[in-house]
Amino acid sequence: MLHLDSLTKRYPTGDMALTNVSLDIPTGQVVALIGPSGAGKSTLIRCVNRLVEPTSGKVELNGENLTALGSAKLRRARRRMGMIFQEYALVERLTVMENVLSGRLGYVGFWQSFLRRYPQSDVDEAFRLLDRVGLTEMVDKRADALSGGQRQRVGIARALIQDPQLLLVDEPTASLDPKTSRQIMRLICELCAERGLAAIINIHDVALAQMFVQRVIGLKLGEVVYDGDPDGLTPDHLTEIYGEEDWKATIRKVEDDDDAAGVAA
Repeated sequence: MLHLDSLTKRYPTGDMALTNVSLDIPTGQVVALIGPSGAGKSTLIRCVNRLVEPTSGKVELNGENLTALGSAKLRRARRRMGMIFQEYALVERLTVMENVLSGRLGYVGFWQSFLRRYPQSDVDEAFRLLDRVGLTEMVDKRADALSGGQRQRVGIARALIQDPQLLLVDEPTASLDPKTSRQIMRLICELCAERGLAAIINIHDVALAQMFVQRVIGLKLGEVVYDGDPDGLTPDHLTEIYGEEDWKATIRKVEDDDDAAGVAA
C-alpha cells in the first residue's frame, strides 16, 4: 500500500505545488491523477519517489517511510517504484533490449552495467516482457527507429523489469494518437492486474482515464477536490477541477469516436 500523509511541497518562490495531500492507494489499484496544468500532478508523482523533495508530510510504501530515508536506502527503495515517462527517457543509440535491461541498473554492479553483462535471468525476463508488450521483433532495433507507441512500450517493459511494487506513470499518452493511447492505457492496466501492482497515472485525458482506471483523483492548485469512482465524475466535478466547459459533449464525442474506431476495425 502507498500512504501519503499531509504531503506538502512549497517551492523556493513561495508557490505551493501540493497542500496537505493525504491518500491511501492499496495494492493492485490503478489511480488516475487529473487536473489542469500546474495542479500538482507531476509534483505529486515525483514527491513519491523523491525526485522532488517534499517540504513536509510523509510517504510510506508498504510500511516504509520513504521521506525519512538517506541516499543509500532511498536508492534501494527506488528499485520498488517503476517510473514511466511522458517523453519515454530512452537512450536513443541503444537497442530496445539494452534500454529494457537498463531497468536493472539498480541491481547490478557498475562494471556489469558498463560492459552490459547482465545475468541470464535478467535477459530472459527482458525477452518475456518484450513479448508481453508486443515488441518481440524489435529486440535489436535502436530506440531512435521506433514509433511513439513502440517507445512507450519499451518504457513500460523497462519499468517492469525492476520488479516494482508501484508504478508511477507521467502522461503516458500525451504524444500519442487516440488509438495508440487506448492501447497503451489498456496495456498498463492489464499488466498491473496481472502483477498485482498499484499505479498512479498522471493524465490529462479525462475520458481515457474513465475508460480504464479504478479510481480518479482530481487536483486543483495542489489540493484534492475529487477522489472517487470514475463513473461518479460528473460535469459539476469537472467544472470544479477545470472550470466551465460542456463536459457532456466532450466525453460523448470521445466515446463515439472510440465506438466508431471499433466498428472500423
